Amino acid sequence: MTTLCTIAATETARQEIKKSRFVAMAGPVASEAAAKEFIAAHSDPTANHNCWAWRIGQNYRFSDDGEPSGTAGKPILQAIDGQGLDGVAVVVTRWFGGVLLGSGGLIRAYGGTAALCLRPAEKVPIVAKVEATVTCPFGDLAILQARLAALPAVQLLDQSFTATGAELHIAVHTTEMPEVEQLVADITSGRAGFSPDG
Repeated sequence: MTTLCTIAATETARQEIKKSRFVAMAGPVASEAAAKEFIAAHSDPTANHNCWAWRIGQNYRFSDDGEPSGTAGKPILQAIDGQGLDGVAVVVTRWFGGVLLGSGGLIRAYGGTAALCLRPAEKVPIVAKVEATVTCPFGDLAILQARLAALPAVQLLDQSFTATGAELHIAVHTTEMPEVEQLVADITSGRAGFSPDG
């Protein structure tokens, strides 16, 4: 199975093709709302076209923004997919230079500018995570928090208190789940409960 990656930071690329200027902006996004915000923030109202695409898991969208159908948004999405990326949005802005590029030229220009932008970006592997709840008595809370915080595969999302102890809501790398569950049992001599959410 191929590991999908996202990009570490916002990237930019520019190129001029037959007097038209193309500027691509790419950035990591974690949700559809974040993708829409990224597109709104990086679209230029003075440009002729702000074409875009994003992918988050199985969800994706793209727009040709006035260019002939299939000549802009889809090639941008193909540039994202072609590099095995996920959780990424790309906006390619075009200022028309007076020379028509034709369908093939537009596909190459939009897809090529998006790929040019994504290629040098630092790639960050996306690790599958599972959320779980750890229930523990007050006496075990401090040591459990410290040990879980020291694990790179565990992220503390939230904690709440009960009459007898605490509930820690955590996210764990899927591959590390059995080890983390065993660690919780070992540290607390079986007093803490560990249950995957959902």
